[in-house]
Amino acid sequence: MSDNTIFQSPFSARYASKEMQHLFSNEKKFRTWRKLWIALAEAEQELGLDITDEQIQELKDHADDINYEEAKAREAIVRHDVMSHVYAYGLQCPNAKGIIHLGATSCYVGDNTDLIIMHEGLELLQSKIAAVLANLKKFALEYKDMPCLAFTHFQPAQPTTVGKRAALWAQDLMMDYDEIQHLLDNKKLLGQKGTTGTQASFMELFDNDEDKARQIDGLICKKMGYDDYFAVSGQTYSRKYDSQVMNVLLGIAQSAHKFSNDIRLLQHKKEMEEPFEKGQIGSSAMAYKRNPMRSERMAALANYLIADSINPAITASTQWFERTLDDSANKRIAMAEAFLAADGILDLYLNITDGLVVYPKVVEADLRKELPFMATENIMMDAVKAGGDRQELHEAIREHSMEAGRQVKMEGKENDLLERIKNDPRFNITDEQLETILDPSRYVGRAPAQTEEFFAEYIDPILAKHPETKNIHAAINV
Repeated sequence: MSDNTIFQSPFSARYASKEMQHLFSNEKKFRTWRKLWIALAEAEQELGLDITDEQIQELKDHADDINYEEAKAREAIVRHDVMSHVYAYGLQCPNAKGIIHLGATSCYVGDNTDLIIMHEGLELLQSKIAAVLANLKKFALEYKDMPCLAFTHFQPAQPTTVGKRAALWAQDLMMDYDEIQHLLDNKKLLGQKGTTGTQASFMELFDNDEDKARQIDGLICKKMGYDDYFAVSGQTYSRKYDSQVMNVLLGIAQSAHKFSNDIRLLQHKKEMEEPFEKGQIGSSAMAYKRNPMRSERMAALANYLIADSINPAITASTQWFERTLDDSANKRIAMAEAFLAADGILDLYLNITDGLVVYPKVVEADLRKELPFMATENIMMDAVKAGGDRQELHEAIREHSMEAGRQVKMEGKENDLLERIKNDPRFNITDEQLETILDPSRYVGRAPAQTEEFFAEYIDPILAKHPETKNIHAAINV
């Protein structure tokens, strides 16, 4: 039961999924600590230290039943979270108590666990990106042939298609997916480097056997499911790595914010809408409103993540020598909340793209309001082919366009440019010819083909790696 008298993070109540919240939970952290202590003991045993199978089995028997109360009580005395959990684990494993955390420093469990959690978080985010890409593919291919007004500078420009625009959204996310893949392809642990990264404690344990001290990193990594580790370190892995991870999360925020901007502008124009549930209230005062709440929330979380992204950069740049502890409080807040924010953003992205609504008649009407101006070049070329003078026709179009534009802007009238041109004998154009020239599909270039090619060549290979996307759906919490 929640305590309504203390602060509770909105990430837990509203924004992040249970899966991502679990990754940054105490349960996940402390169970991973114990897995790392077991891996350390096994590696040390294999390298010849006097550690018995019975001691390791005792550690394994209590790997998951963490005695939180004993650890909490101990921390109140010693003011050290790692040593408190070493103590609590030792209470459950009296025979193995003496070899828990042997030769290690706190960053052995702290940093390795942080890396593991971030990598698993990246895998979860990558899977959600793939699910959004699947939604965007379905939407884009459905609307690849539907012409719509395009914009540069938010001014009407040469038409595109509704589906092609979705391909632009997908391409941004594909870039984020690729950046995550690069990190996962090169993921590594800290390993076991000791208090200043020299492995001096292991040289002592292994009687200055440098080969054994060197092997322990690889053994631990293999037991934890990793192939690589940081070649050198101080007490911690380089905090630049957190900044690299954050930059990938920052990319997700950028992609999503751009998408949310487009959706909100299109919803204002009534061409498209994000999902709107039957009982949803758009405004407390204006009952008729259908505010784009999901897209606005996405933008808000993206803004937060973008602002948060500076924290790891500051931390990495202000470390002293082999390590300072001023990274700790900032790091545990900034990195966790960045992952939670990115997770919430992608859940919103998934939810929106799962129910996007297009209003074809509005899309067509908006395009046809501007199409006469865009069709003038084709009209002029056809008139020249029929024997007209290009310079004279160009001036006529300029005059008619200026007057038609004036009437639209100054008098609120409909765009009558085509009527003006049709009634001008210099153009010698029929209604049938005009209708052909005004076919919107003539003005979208290769947009339909580009959309098909992009999803087939770039997105389908991604989706083939993620069959789980069929089962990924996102509900919005309040």
